[in-house]
Amino acid sequence: MIIVMQQHAEPKHIEAVVRRVEEMGYKVHLSRGEARTIIGIIGADEHLLHQSAFEAMDGVEKTMRVMQPFRVASRDFTQQNTVIDVNGVQIGGHKVVVMAGPCSVESREMILETAHAVKEAGASILRGGAYKPRSSPYSFQGLGEEGLRYLAEAREQTGLPIITEVMTPEDIELVADYADILQVGARNTQNYALLKALGQQNKPVFLKRGMSSTIQELLMSAEYILSGGNMKVMVGERGIRTYETATRFTFDVNAIPVLKELTHLPVVADPAHGTGKWNLVTPIAKAAVAAGADAIMVEVHPDPANAWSDGPQSLTPERFAKMMQELRPVAEAVGRGL
Repeated sequence: MIIVMQQHAEPKHIEAVVRRVEEMGYKVHLSRGEARTIIGIIGADEHLLHQSAFEAMDGVEKTMRVMQPFRVASRDFTQQNTVIDVNGVQIGGHKVVVMAGPCSVESREMILETAHAVKEAGASILRGGAYKPRSSPYSFQGLGEEGLRYLAEAREQTGLPIITEVMTPEDIELVADYADILQVGARNTQNYALLKALGQQNKPVFLKRGMSSTIQELLMSAEYILSGGNMKVMVGERGIRTYETATRFTFDVNAIPVLKELTHLPVVADPAHGTGKWNLVTPIAKAAVAAGADAIMVEVHPDPANAWSDGPQSLTPERFAKMMQELRPVAEAVGRGL
């Protein structure tokens, strides 16, 4: 449910409505436009609209029910794009943010080398996996807290915020102590215990689309986090399973403008997992930027041929630098920066 305030409603009237909502046991999200404020009610039940008398309060123009099943994630909840600030990096704003780094942190030397290389080429955020969900129990699963310490050192040396995956509710506190953004991978998109727990903490969350999830299912998963009170959520397209075998997955570029239309949350594209082939990463990254993506996540490794995971889809630092050069005119063509 949302409460639409009158144009230029006085601050005291807005505060009175917010206070009443909170007294009823609900959380509030304020969306302030130039002339009008929208008050979103998080966790409201279906009967609140009829039981409340908000429209009788000073400064209130009308109340509206959000029609989409993903209530807080919906554009009905707020038309204003959510912009997430991560140590000064604005995700969802004018610039297209690039997150880059290895699939897995393999050693201190490797992550430091990669961090400096992607920073020099123009990346704004360093990615790297310390905990890795793998299809095979015999594959490398990550270095755990040791990997988190190496990521933190890379941040100290480069100034790049770090994003890394969290896999269980029990790991959230530890990972959040090191990371600036917590990532939920495709295999955990519908891990509702994890999503609920992420809603109870305040670090930004990057939620990837499940490999067999619909767009609505992705946004309903985001709703689990948002309904807990954490509004710093970004959603990502990383490829879905289809009958096509020419690529690792099928990157659904349609999902980007669809998501931008349905939700105010920032949209991230992951062309590395979406294709599984390094030579396709740059063209799909260009397509994603042209389609409206707010951020791009790619895998970069100093020696992809010997990477412990996802080598075939990883760019070398030199290829990453070339991709950044080729992305800039695309971003400018659609009115964005890089």
